[in-house]
Order: sequence, then C-alpha cells, then structure tokens
Amino acid sequence: MAQFNIKVAVQKFGNFLSSMVMPNISAFIAWGLITALFIPSGFLPNESLAKMVTPMVTFLLPLLIGYTGGKLIHDHRGGVVGAIATMGVIVGSDIPMFLGAMIMGPFGGYVIKKFDQLIEGKIKAGFEMLVNNFSAGIIGGLLSILSFLAIGPAVDVFTGWLVAGVDWLVGTGLLPLTSILIEPAKVLFLNNAINHGVLSPIGVEQVKQTGASILFLLESNPGPGIGVLLAYCFFGKGTAKKSAPGAAIIHFFGGIHEIYFPYILMKPMLFLAVILGGMSGVFTLVLLGGGLFAPASPGSILAITAVTPHNAGAYIANFAGVIVAALVSFIVGAFILKTGKQSEENIEDAAKKMQEMKGKKSSVADVFASDPGTMPTNVSKIIFACDAGMGSSAMGASLLRKKVKEAGLNIAVTNTAISNIPADAQIVITQEELTPRAQNKVPNAYHVSVDNFLSSPEYDSLLARLQDDGTDELHEIVEDAEEKVPGVREHSIEPGINEDEQDDNELLREENVFLNQQFANKEEAIRFAGRALVKAGYVKESYIEAMIARDELTSTYMGNDVAIPHGTEEAKKDVLKSGFTVLQIPDGVDFDGQKARLIFGIAGKDGTHLEILSGIAVTCSDMENIEKMVKATSARELMEIIKVENN
Repeated sequence: MAQFNIKVAVQKFGNFLSSMVMPNISAFIAWGLITALFIPSGFLPNESLAKMVTPMVTFLLPLLIGYTGGKLIHDHRGGVVGAIATMGVIVGSDIPMFLGAMIMGPFGGYVIKKFDQLIEGKIKAGFEMLVNNFSAGIIGGLLSILSFLAIGPAVDVFTGWLVAGVDWLVGTGLLPLTSILIEPAKVLFLNNAINHGVLSPIGVEQVKQTGASILFLLESNPGPGIGVLLAYCFFGKGTAKKSAPGAAIIHFFGGIHEIYFPYILMKPMLFLAVILGGMSGVFTLVLLGGGLFAPASPGSILAITAVTPHNAGAYIANFAGVIVAALVSFIVGAFILKTGKQSEENIEDAAKKMQEMKGKKSSVADVFASDPGTMPTNVSKIIFACDAGMGSSAMGASLLRKKVKEAGLNIAVTNTAISNIPADAQIVITQEELTPRAQNKVPNAYHVSVDNFLSSPEYDSLLARLQDDGTDELHEIVEDAEEKVPGVREHSIEPGINEDEQDDNELLREENVFLNQQFANKEEAIRFAGRALVKAGYVKESYIEAMIARDELTSTYMGNDVAIPHGTEEAKKDVLKSGFTVLQIPDGVDFDGQKARLIFGIAGKDGTHLEILSGIAVTCSDMENIEKMVKATSARELMEIIKVENN
C-alpha cells in the first residue's frame, strides 16, 4: 500500500508539472520558430522581427506557465495571482524563469485560495468585488516582492546547477545513460511529466545560450517506440501483430508515444529494447551535435523536422538519432519476441493496465477496442452496465428505455453492475473504459461503448439497426425496470398530498439542493456532495472516499454538463437509505476535460432511487432543461423542472 501511495503521489506531481507546460506548448513552438527564422544566424534573418525573441522567452512564456499553474489551483483568480507572483522571479533574474514560474504560479494560486476560504461567508453584501480585487492585488504584490528578493535568486542558482549538470553529462559522455530512467518512466506513467515538466524548461535555457538543445529529444525521440512496433509487425502474434502497423503509423507520424506502451507491458523484457534504443539514439545525437530549438510536441518525426535548426548538419544528426534508436530497438525487440515463449497477447488487457498506471483515460484507448461482437437477431433484452449499477447505468437505461418505447419495440432495457450481468444478455452497453470488463463477463453478447450516457448518438444508431433487423413488431412495451423493484411508486415532489408521496420526497429534499457553488476541481465537488449525503443521513462517512474511487475508476461525467458521482459496488453496504443531493455550479467544474454545471450526488439502496433517477436522466437529456436548472434561483424551482419533465 505504501508503494502504491508513493507511485500515486509521484504520478500526481509529475502530471501537475506537465499540466503547467502542456497547454502552452504552442507558445513555445511560436517562440522557437521566430527564433530559428529571424535571428542573425536564422533561416530568414530579420533584425526587426528578431526583437520579439527575447521578450517572448523572458516574459511571455514564464507568465503563461505561472498563470496556468495558479489556475490549476484556484481557477482564474488563482491564475491572476500566480502570474503577478511570477513577475517577481522574472525581473529578479537574467535567465528565462520557467522553473521559477512553476513554483510561484501554483504557490500564488494556493495562497489566494486559502485566503478566499478564510473569508468565505464573512464579507458583507455589496463589498465582495472590493475585497476580491484588493485582496488579489495585495497578495499578488507581496508574493512578487518575495519572489524578486528570495525565490528568483535561489532558482537562478538551481537552474545554473541543472544546466551545468547536463553539460557535464554531455562532456563525459554519460548523457545516454539517462535513457535507463527516461524510457521505463515514460511507459510506466511519467511521459509528459518528464518531457514538459523537467526537460523542456532546462532545454529552453540551453536554446537561449546555444541555439538548440538535445534535451528536447531525450523523451520525444520516436525511434525506440517505432523499433518495438516494427518488431511486433514481423514477429508478434495475434491481435498485437495485427494492430502493430496501425499503431506504428500513429506513433511515428502522429507523435502519440503512449500507443506503444501496451506492447511493452505485454512483454516487460521489451523495456530492454527501448532502453538500448534510447541510449543509442542519444549517443548518436551527442556524437553528431543534434538538438532542437523548441519542444517537439507531439513527438512525431514531422514535429521534430519542424523544430530542427535549419542547417544540413542538424537534420542529419537528428534523423540519424531517430534511425539508430529505431534500428537498435527493432533488433533487440525482434530477438526477444523471436526467442521468448509467446502466447496470443491480449493487447486490450495491456492497454487497460496502461490506463490504470496513467491514472486517467488514455487518448489512444479506442485504438485497442475489440470487435463488439455480432449483432443478435430477435433482441429481447438490453443491459446497461456500470461498476456499481446504481448511477450512470440507471440513467442511461432510463433514456434508452424511453426511446425503445417511442419506437414501439418489445425489448426490455435494464441496468446492473458489471459483475451481475446475466449470462443471457444479448446487448450490453457500457462506458468505454468498462467495455473490456463487460466483454470478459459476457463474451458472446453484442457490446456497445458510449462516452456520453445522456446524449450518445449510439442510442439512435442501435435503435435504427434493431428496427432494420425486423424487431419492431407492434407489441406492448415491457414494464419499466423500476416497476419491478419493490417499494417504487409514482414519483411526485409536490408536498402535502399524502404520506406515500411524502416518503418519496425524502429522496430529494430542498435542503440538499445547493445553488451557485464554486469548486476548484472535481474532487472538491465530489467531496462536497458526499458530505451532504452524510449530513442528510443517506450514507456513512466512508461512502465519500468510495465516491472518489468510483470517479477515478471511470469518470462519472454523463454528458450535457452533468456529472453523477456515486460510490463503488463495494460501497453499497455504506448506503443507509436512498437519496440525492444536487449541486448547481454556474461556472462549471472540470471533469477530465469536460465542464459539469450540475452534479447529482447519488446514494442508492435496493433500487428505491431508480424512479427519480430516471426522471433526472430524461430531464437532463434536453439541454434546454439543463440551462433552466443552471439558472434556477431556488431549490424549489430546480426541483420543479425535474418534476415537470418527468410528468
């Protein structure tokens, strides 16, 4: 457990470093191109245009990093204070302050976040703007003075040590040994963190001094990866061999390195191939004087060509570094695949393992998606499945059930946990990340993957195929799944009608609707929703951590600006009774690149929550209703929107 916690901590820190640089890579490339083209030794020397070079690297790039770092901590307000604080390290140093920006940006965001938490609810009405503006200005100004006097000089010295260390490695011929650390760390979980969080800031300083830096090629060299993929093309087996050619094209020309990571994970001995390939490539680059004038992002041969200094020697050195790395990696990889014991490799399991190590959804996961199976005839049952079977699958099933009914199809649509999918399931619908698990559970079913449970085009596509297959006879639609659950009744939120309806109102009460909320990140929002469920008596305290774990397993973002955090299957024992909480977040909160403006925290017990969840799903499938709920000025108004649509 301790080892896992260390790995998670390192992973989060590495991802945070890269998250400050990655969004600003286009600015780095712009600066690199202007430098390569217009400086006196550039491709198109121009004294006037070359005047942009120094201000961009001195002010623009560090300020962008500082703002982004602060914004990651405390949204726009944190970004502004982070940028102000970064200005102190910029002015207090004679070198580009990228590392200083990566310190002061997040620190500025953290300080203003803590200040805002301290004064929350204590400012008199009408004075909010005054306090907000002056507090950010005063705190930012003080931090900029601190960074000017102390942080800047310290980072200046530290950066000098790093650059001197790189120069020493180059001078002693030891730089190729860095591949022993870089290549395995890339595959395991730190590819972007290594490149953009560590190497790029030092590389930019080298570019300012020498016009190019080999550091930009230590991680981004596509040679080791293409060598392994080519080895699989010739000597692999099964789906790994079939998928390797496509993966090689994506990797080499698209620059998406993580596409070859699952191939390494299937045969860990291949770490040796990429390490030796990386070392050979770096040795070649050092020998021939290779390097780039800006980060190559993504790390494709096309991007490397674009940011190679415009002279024949540089092109020869960089291409030679890629080719040598590829040849060595291919030879070693081919030997390992040819001589080792091989079974038919499961590329999907390896891709899933890669995602788990990265701690987030992979951008190339769909490449390894397996054949969904054969579309069955005479379909009578569709299953929506998720990890716990209480939230996302229930909403998806409700929406599809409505569409099935409108289409006049005699097909049962139910939801369940993946572990409980019945053996006779004909069609199984899951989130993309969970499809491999569902396929292992019922391999003979037809599997449909969706990334948006509230408005997926896959629903209409599936219905069209079902109707074309002749399953749209005029039959009475089967009873809704909720009607089969004991204790579920017609839902109404009107107060004071009768005792039964009042019991239903216990699921969603006005005091559990929170308007005009703001959160720095999704974890903060999920914890808020979890604490509300605990306070309302729906769940035990331990359920909150299960909500976090469930979202880490696969995002609880449902589409249409809606997220429905809930616990894992194992956490069902922590649910005391069914209930909901609603968070209205007008400015939205980031859910893995998507903005959630409405969050429905869910606790489900014995299916008694399914009917109101069905109503929420139907309501949220229409963006017009979403806008109404986001603009609602009272809890009652928001609840009425759900009731009206459900009726």
